[in-house]
Amino acid sequence: MLVEDDPAIAEMVVHYMQKEGFEVIHALDGEEALRLFGEESFDLILLDLMLPNLNGMDFLKLVREKSYIPIVIVSAKDSDIDKALGLGFGADDYLTKPYSLIELSARIKAALRRVTEYSPPNKEEETVLIHTHEVTLDIKNFQVKKQGREIKLTAKEFQILKLFMMNPKRAFSKEQIYRTVWKDEYHGDENAINVHISRLREKIEDDPSSPRYVKTVWGIGYKLGEF
Repeated sequence: MLVEDDPAIAEMVVHYMQKEGFEVIHALDGEEALRLFGEESFDLILLDLMLPNLNGMDFLKLVREKSYIPIVIVSAKDSDIDKALGLGFGADDYLTKPYSLIELSARIKAALRRVTEYSPPNKEEETVLIHTHEVTLDIKNFQVKKQGREIKLTAKEFQILKLFMMNPKRAFSKEQIYRTVWKDEYHGDENAINVHISRLREKIEDDPSSPRYVKTVWGIGYKLGEF
């Protein structure tokens, strides 16, 4: 689904992506996109941020409460703060306007490929529940609970926590986290990792300034705390 309020841009993107073999449904604003999302099944969402009726960030947060569908932001907002917010709220990628249609297609294919690669070949072989102290991670249902209370995580936050909980004794560098969770090459941009670790701590820690679950290992990276 393409969520874009500029008809000219939308027509150009739809035409190109159809030539690339994709079926594209276009929504003009956030409210229409939210309605379509509830009625149809999509593989990926291309999301503009400056939308009428319901803005892109609010749409993103509402979708992430229900789904881990890949979301690629395409926006004229190009500040580091906007990118950090978009990624922090659960977007999988962020592309600034004006952009190349060739690059857009490559980003879409990469996001879809990461989803395929992340899905285990045999879910029956994968542990369903992982426990550590007061936190339980339910892999099958993409749920995290602390003392029985559900904690809403974005897709990336969930995958980071899963990585730590499945490897409780191991410390991971930022590069290792990025390669494992984003399924992409790491080029030294620490911002995405820092934002997601910070937000994860805010959600699961009793005191984010003194974390017990996501511990910093100086000179290496991060690991699960020991209890």
